[in-house]
Amino acid sequence: MSLGTIILIILVLALIGAIPSWSYSAGWGYGPSGLLGTILIVVLILVLLGRI
Repeated sequence: MSLGTIILIILVLALIGAIPSWSYSAGWGYGPSGLLGTILIVVLILVLLGRI
């Protein structure tokens, strides 16, 4: 596995964990999932361009 694939897997799992429908993150709002989604998109673009 390359470093980019590992980073993508970790970010996807963190994004799923930050969804506000889970009981422990219901009070957080959409901030954490939006931030993690943005980071996921940036890392995905970097992986596709071969920078990571």
